[in-house]
Amino acid sequence: MRLLRHGAPGAESPAVEQDGRAFSLTPLTGDVDGAFLAADGIARTREALAAGRLPEVDLAGQRLGPPVARPSAIVCVGQNYAAHARESGAEPPVTPILFLKTPNTVVGPHDVVEIPPGSTRTDWEVELAVVIGRRAAELATPEDALAHVAGYTIANDVSERAWQLEHSGGQWSKGKCAPTFNPLGPYLVPADEVDPGALRIGSAVNGETRQDSTTADMIFPVPYLVWHISQYLTLEPGDVIDTGTPEGVALSGRFPYLRAGDVMTLRIEGLGEQRQVLRQR
Repeated sequence: MRLLRHGAPGAESPAVEQDGRAFSLTPLTGDVDGAFLAADGIARTREALAAGRLPEVDLAGQRLGPPVARPSAIVCVGQNYAAHARESGAEPPVTPILFLKTPNTVVGPHDVVEIPPGSTRTDWEVELAVVIGRRAAELATPEDALAHVAGYTIANDVSERAWQLEHSGGQWSKGKCAPTFNPLGPYLVPADEVDPGALRIGSAVNGETRQDSTTADMIFPVPYLVWHISQYLTLEPGDVIDTGTPEGVALSGRFPYLRAGDVMTLRIEGLGEQRQVLRQR
């Protein structure tokens, strides 16, 4: 089962796919958002599908939006794969590195990504994204964490490296928050259908492989991250955690930075694929 949102930006309609067929979620909810997830939306979707209460829809030619609407926070984890930390010129961290992206960075999985004026070092980062389903605050142990996760999707933590590292003043968000810098989707796959610690993850630019790894190589796994973050801030339903990227980004010096007309493709096993074209803003 895969939840999604389709339609024009700002006017998306919620839907669910199962066994190659798509069904409207409008009999249950106006949107796939934090309120829906917190009200057992995934369980209610399964019940409605089983009962045949959802009308079938045709998604042919439809734009896909981000699979969760209006997250109040996007919390990101830096250098969470050891090889990526080393290619960035750093030792693997001993505690999670956290930074924030603004909600208006979120766009659909196939929407255009804009290179900001003055940017010369725009970079890609494929990441497993965690979507929160229940409020998580000061969780007692990492073992408590997965009960607060609604599901998983793909994020592209697009970054402007000069702004992140040279203009930052020591905090990375300057290089992370340009509009369109967090494509999300295409689907929200329920947590009980995904093993977040054993997924192939990769990216390509213009058809050439850039990243090829597995989430098993995370330094801090998903349960630990959700628990750790909850010690410092309250995660609300619908919030997103970008869990870090494997090696193979332009920051490594092995590949050129992105330019207008380039095409990024990102994939995670079981979660689908994204495709974005770069455009100069």
